[in-house]
Amino acid sequence: MKIPGAKGLVGIFSYLFRFHTAPVKPRLVLNLLLASILTVVSQAQAPSPPTSAAAASAPAKSATPPSEKVVIKVGNLQLTQSDFESLLATLEEQQGPADLSRRAIGENYASLLMLAQQAIANHLDSSPDVIRQLAIDRNQILSNAEFARLKNRAKPTAEEISAYYSAHGDDYDVVDLRRLFVWQNSTNSKDGKGMSPPDAQALIAAVRQAFANGGDAANLVQGKKDVLLDPQPIPFQRGELPGKLNEAAFGLQPGQWSVVEQTPDALVLIYVVKRYRRDLHEISPVIEKKLQSQKLRSQMEDLKKTSGLWLDEQYFGAATPASTSSTLPNPSAPTNSVTREEKDRDERQK
Repeated sequence: MKIPGAKGLVGIFSYLFRFHTAPVKPRLVLNLLLASILTVVSQAQAPSPPTSAAAASAPAKSATPPSEKVVIKVGNLQLTQSDFESLLATLEEQQGPADLSRRAIGENYASLLMLAQQAIANHLDSSPDVIRQLAIDRNQILSNAEFARLKNRAKPTAEEISAYYSAHGDDYDVVDLRRLFVWQNSTNSKDGKGMSPPDAQALIAAVRQAFANGGDAANLVQGKKDVLLDPQPIPFQRGELPGKLNEAAFGLQPGQWSVVEQTPDALVLIYVVKRYRRDLHEISPVIEKKLQSQKLRSQMEDLKKTSGLWLDEQYFGAATPASTSSTLPNPSAPTNSVTREEKDRDERQK
């Protein structure tokens, strides 16, 4: 039987036994291990409650529920089915699923417990190097917990999302464009690529006339290596296009053309198929992420001020501004059609 949730275990076990080739990620497993060890040790050392005569004469206790059944024993340590499956669920949530048999996971984790128990018996837990690593792990876990708390606090309400949409509705206007690229040879060079300027203008006029008549112009450009027409409209939200091109596209009405680039070697035209505004329901996840990021950034800046955070610039160097490199599509070059769902997915993953 295969069960998910053991990717972290695969990594640490490959390090110990060379059974697998996944990356080694020992810290998460180590902390989970220490938590389970401390829990079981504390339970093992707790004194047993006194047994009364009434209890002794009571009927035999019912069968142990499956979740409380002990499934791993290492010395005095015992791990129940519930403990083991909780561990797997945590690993799956943080590191993704892994394809590994239950038996293999159990054997490897038992070996991990055995080695950790032996390390404690040999007082390795008091060595400076291990203490330093455990301190780093503790700070990392605490940092992650506080960041998760701040992130949860920064989640905007439905009212805040609606108010932002009302104030920034123009940002969510969309134009569906079809672009026409024509390469021309203005020097009439024999070695030059592209059609002559008169032929280029004649083709552009024919394409525009075809659109004006309510038809398509695919047959006019088919088989021509010096011309490219988007086969389907491509959506661009306001702000996704460079400045002048953004102004040109959103200054047009459906059915209108504009020449957005003209050089001796090429002409680029855009045709507006449709204009519309994305509704609140559709755009809410993107706005939520945006507002949450803004709030979280503000909370972090406030925390830096109140916590007395300081770095020696002479040692670390001056702070550098955050990168502002653009990941927007280049509308002046042929691209594959990108759906609005794909753009939203990419935006949420940033």
